[in-house]
Amino acid sequence: MAKEETYSVVSDLVSFLNASPTAFHAVDEAKKRLRNAGYEQISKREDWKLEVGKKYFFTRNHSTIVAFAIGKRYVAGNGFHIVGAHTDSPALKLKPVTKVTKCGYLEVGVQTYGGGLWHTWFDRDLTVAGRVIIREEKESSLSYLHRLIRIEEPIMRIPTLAIHLDRDVNNEFKVNTQNHLIPVLATSVKAELNKVVAENGPVEKGSQGDGKNSSEKTSSNKLKHHSLLLQLLASQIGCEPDEICDFELQACDTQPSLVAGAAKEFIFSGRLDNLCMSFCSLKALIDATSSESSLSDEIGIRMVALFDHEEVGSKSAQGAGSPVILNALSRITNSFISDSKLLEKAIQRSFLVSADMAHALHPNYMDKHEDNHEPKLHGGLVIKHNANQRYATNAVTSFIFKEIATKHNLPIQCKSTKSLAFYSS
Repeated sequence: MAKEETYSVVSDLVSFLNASPTAFHAVDEAKKRLRNAGYEQISKREDWKLEVGKKYFFTRNHSTIVAFAIGKRYVAGNGFHIVGAHTDSPALKLKPVTKVTKCGYLEVGVQTYGGGLWHTWFDRDLTVAGRVIIREEKESSLSYLHRLIRIEEPIMRIPTLAIHLDRDVNNEFKVNTQNHLIPVLATSVKAELNKVVAENGPVEKGSQGDGKNSSEKTSSNKLKHHSLLLQLLASQIGCEPDEICDFELQACDTQPSLVAGAAKEFIFSGRLDNLCMSFCSLKALIDATSSESSLSDEIGIRMVALFDHEEVGSKSAQGAGSPVILNALSRITNSFISDSKLLEKAIQRSFLVSADMAHALHPNYMDKHEDNHEPKLHGGLVIKHNANQRYATNAVTSFIFKEIATKHNLPIQCKSTKSLAFYSS
């Protein structure tokens, strides 16, 4: 790959990372890229009328997305060529009740999601991002909308305790995630002075269809969340605080992803696990279906599946352990011929690559890697192995993957892990 082309891909990856502070944003960015590449969105709630040579995608919960391109020579029962990755990363997610007030401070209640390095969240410039459900009334018609939100500027921080109050902190630092990992939003005095909305709330908008008026809803939200936080969210979305029905938000670092290092060879970023593979698999699918002739000789279906909730076991309705993929394979197959036997035939003819990040050898912790299986930077793609079947790799799948890599002049290295007790996939 030419230097200019490499720089273009890396720059595109960094743009993808910066556009994706949450799984919801990652899927939204993926949708934009797929639409620009000629992919058509379809709904799992409706009948599918698929055609050979066409490209489609669908989402689940706005945090999982599946995209596929049907070869022009495809017939029902042919195989699927799938790359799977995940959109979520360890994070601090806001609790259902975030309102915490202690000794004159307004804090935001959060809970840990996934297996994160929680000590690294201290002393960072944090904001919030995710999705908000809002109520909208137009011409006596009431509707509820899903809106993405991201407050760009830092609005909170998790400060560490001064060393003067804990002289042993450098010898033994243990994070109490319940008590110590609570972001500070403001002081109660400053928040009171800066109130934007009057205490009696916004003007009522009439009947809301559920027996509660606007002021009652505002009061209910104020019991669960600080008014200041609600006002920040409403201002960002362009609605009134009382129109916010619920949300799924998480704390995010405001420091952007970037290319760095003395030789500009590193990407400094959070969420590389696994937005990097989400980006690569998505780009591969788009690039491989970009021309008019891309699918002319294709007999199968090219597919990418980016799942949510891998970090917590993949067992949710939109996780890799859900029926999302199996249902998709079934509906695609049956769109051409309704025969239950063809699905099993198609699965046996398919190949799936689970694309996740591998941990390169750390120069300061070399003993944490298995001898003779130490992935190195610049060493190429990593094939993961585990004798206890925490990975699905076997001799056949490894061989096929290596043959494909050899055909395209891609270097390969292998990894065997000492411990995978905390892995869910």
